[in-house]
Amino acid sequence: MPRSRINGNFIDKTSSIVANILLRIIPTTSGEKKAFTYYRDGAIMLAQSEGNYAEALQNYYEATRPEIDPYDRSYILYNIGLIHTSNGEHTKALEYYFRALERNPFLPQAFNNMAVICHYRGEQAILQGDSEIAEAWSDQAAEYWKQAIALTPGNYIEAHNWLKITKRFE
Repeated sequence: MPRSRINGNFIDKTSSIVANILLRIIPTTSGEKKAFTYYRDGAIMLAQSEGNYAEALQNYYEATRPEIDPYDRSYILYNIGLIHTSNGEHTKALEYYFRALERNPFLPQAFNNMAVICHYRGEQAILQGDSEIAEAWSDQAAEYWKQAIALTPGNYIEAHNWLKITKRFE
């Protein structure tokens, strides 16, 4: 077994043990415990990290049911968006990023991922010879990247450079 795989399993197991201990000692409602368990199973355990996106999605969907905290729910929705992005389901991904931002408008990574999708769609439109649609997608990507950069100045350097090169940065 490769060393990185052994270390990854060790980290996953350690994270799981720590999470279980915290879940027992921190006063939380049964709904919060249930949501966290599904979230943990989707993110930390095996599913998402090993590419089992169907299982991860199922765990995240289950986690949304009992989770009432908007901040925590935003990260669950964001992770659902990540999986849809990985699966090439960009429309679904955008929907979940929007839903995440409705609950927590301070997720620069959601804005960045939305910008990446829009930029990709713009590039696809260029390949299809539709410069008008390409420009609209690129303008939308620029808006999302501006929001991500505003939330975390100094991050998203490549996006910042793209905004400057395309003269979309104000």
